Amino acid sequence: MKTPFEDGFYFPAEWMPHEAIWLTYPHNDDSFPGKLAAVYPAYLRFIAEIAKSEKVRINVPESRKAQIIGQLDSCGCEYRERVELFARESDDVWCRDHGPAFVIHRSIPQKAVVDWEFNAWGGKYPHDRDNRIASAIAADLRLPVYRPGIVMEGGSVEFNGDGTVLTTRACLLHPNRNPQLSQGHIEEFLHYYYGISQVLWLNDGIAGDDTDGHVDDIARFIRPDAIVVAVESNKNDVNYQPLQQNLRELKKMRLLNGKQPDIIELPMPDPVLHEGQRLPASYANFCFTNDALIVPCFHCKQDEYAIRILEECIPHRHIVCMDSTDIIHGLGSFHCLSQQEPKV
Repeated sequence: MKTPFEDGFYFPAEWMPHEAIWLTYPHNDDSFPGKLAAVYPAYLRFIAEIAKSEKVRINVPESRKAQIIGQLDSCGCEYRERVELFARESDDVWCRDHGPAFVIHRSIPQKAVVDWEFNAWGGKYPHDRDNRIASAIAADLRLPVYRPGIVMEGGSVEFNGDGTVLTTRACLLHPNRNPQLSQGHIEEFLHYYYGISQVLWLNDGIAGDDTDGHVDDIARFIRPDAIVVAVESNKNDVNYQPLQQNLRELKKMRLLNGKQPDIIELPMPDPVLHEGQRLPASYANFCFTNDALIVPCFHCKQDEYAIRILEECIPHRHIVCMDSTDIIHGLGSFHCLSQQEPKV
């Protein structure tokens, strides 16, 4: 079977038009220990905000359908008709990583699904049901499926839609993913299955991130030639040195056209702790919708500063500051929760 690249497909930038955003309903207490009930208000607001401009397609166990329908009715979701439920079993909530990678054709209105293997960030948690979700969605949508046969997570890769992917060595080269593959082999898979021509490598992620360093907490494309990068101002903070190293690396990088990308520094929030554990709170874990940018906020002074920066560098989208203080207890935020389905 040919690869997506050979068949003319590529992974589009997240700000390109969406048909829908896919979510997986939170129902497992282990996903948010002691916090599951507390995450629902923000989660339902997230659904309502997405539904203002596109469909929201949610994987939900059949046994939980009545629960989410009742929640949607009680929260007064303005565009309830845009919320579609798909009966599907799952282990966890992070659809960015276990959901399908949608690729689109370069010349005709067609899309397909890349179904990477998912091993719960190196076998840390149960994942058999999550690993079946991408192909099940492709079957529902009657889309062709490509199966590379190696582990890859959506939060570990960041695309500019113009041939470049940004990622981290800490995650993609970790021996708990694909120990049989070299960096060169990984780059070949990224090329052939995401349809890209250039891989830019950063080093480490942030403290508290159990994914071993997903890029969506540290650096994000906001235009084909612009990247926002998380920086920590407190030199005594554990994140200061690794984020400074990433910033230095980004400033050395050049895109396929030979130009240096614009680099916009984004502050880190105050540390968020739970029982002494550092949680991976970051403003970079934002989610594009068709008309907005949903940004996690943490009730600290940097919230306003981060929002102002994003308003200035993304002027054509409404910036929505959304409370993530409960959701972050699951070790992820709004980008981790979601996976966009592009419109063709």
